[in-house]
Amino acid sequence: MRPTIGITSYARGRNDHPPTFAVPCGYVDAVRACGALALVFPAGERHAEHLLDLIDGLILSGGGDIAPTAYGGDHHETVYSVCEERDQFEFSLMRAALARPSLPLLCICRGLQVLNVVCGGTLHVHLPDRFGDRVTHRLPPRLQSRHPAQIGADSRLATILGATDVEVCSWHHQAIDRLGSSLTPVAWAADGVIEAVEHTDHPWCFGVQWHPEMQLGEQPQRRLFEAFVKEATRTEDSGRIP
Repeated sequence: MRPTIGITSYARGRNDHPPTFAVPCGYVDAVRACGALALVFPAGERHAEHLLDLIDGLILSGGGDIAPTAYGGDHHETVYSVCEERDQFEFSLMRAALARPSLPLLCICRGLQVLNVVCGGTLHVHLPDRFGDRVTHRLPPRLQSRHPAQIGADSRLATILGATDVEVCSWHHQAIDRLGSSLTPVAWAADGVIEAVEHTDHPWCFGVQWHPEMQLGEQPQRRLFEAFVKEATRTEDSGRIP
């Protein structure tokens, strides 16, 4: 059987008619390309932890900003698409997932930020205010860009990617400020922004600030999904035992 991968959806589309829960196709396509089934989790489930019984791996997807109040941050005019429903759902889902060592976790862009906040960390509310424009992490007004990232040579992520220098598809204006507990930074942009972390206690939990699902044709990024699905296959073979 193919492993099942849960993917969190973006926030409720309140300006859509009718309102929708949606997720960019790249996440689903990446999971399918590596031989797994995709199961999208819309925000708002009251007992988020029960959803984990249905899957063999979890992807926390990108999307709008986390509410600054969730980590003691200040309001900023650039903060957008805040959704308390999604924040609370993903916080609960992440806490439950971290308590399941057999469940592999891949946290992408906003997903990395959710991981950091749940682990007690904080975020830079708007990167240009802190780091200037040395690296373009997002083109104005809100378009993706590309820039190099350096991966720690002794990290598990470097082993997975098969590289220590990669070009990443970047689409964010926030990033890790104070690092959460049990997280180790393993990749950086040239301006010092943390681009990836590994969880020191969970056996397979990685967070990347970039969008590997938008780079599936590039071997290092595809290897990340392949390794994730391979680990999820082990979970499926073991009967999804927590």
